[in-house]
Amino acid sequence: MDVELNHRERATLKAVASGHAEITCSSEPDLFFDGLTCCDQTTAHRLANLGLIAPAHDGRPGERVPAVLTDTGRAAFTALSPTLTRASNAM
Repeated sequence: MDVELNHRERATLKAVASGHAEITCSSEPDLFFDGLTCCDQTTAHRLANLGLIAPAHDGRPGERVPAVLTDTGRAAFTALSPTLTRASNAM
């Protein structure tokens, strides 16, 4: 994938990979972490539209289901992991 991801997008992928995310079943899905609305739904929509995150399974329109990284999202996350680890260690 040749799309450059900004810091927020990389952090959102990391958060989804942690397993604490839910996504609504819709054409412009909303993202939630630990039951709270993600503060940057534009990023959530972009990641979904790029095919990097998706619902873990089908649901009713508007229903919240677990969010997962797609195969493409996992590949992007794996490629970014060293960068994310260095950024986390710098804090």
